[in-house]
Amino acid sequence: MANPLQFLQQVRSETAKVVWPTRREVLLTTVMVFIMAALTSVFFFLVDLVIRSGLQAVLG
Repeated sequence: MANPLQFLQQVRSETAKVVWPTRREVLLTTVMVFIMAALTSVFFFLVDLVIRSGLQAVLG
């Protein structure tokens, strides 16, 4: 078991190695997530529409 002070020093040194994204990178990835979510929702809407139409044709 490590000394708590030594542990905190190690945590601090590891945190200093983290490369944080720039504002532009965050904005770009956020926009991409919204675009992908919209495309995915449109895809599943169309799949649902096709399946529903097919079932209505078979059952009705």
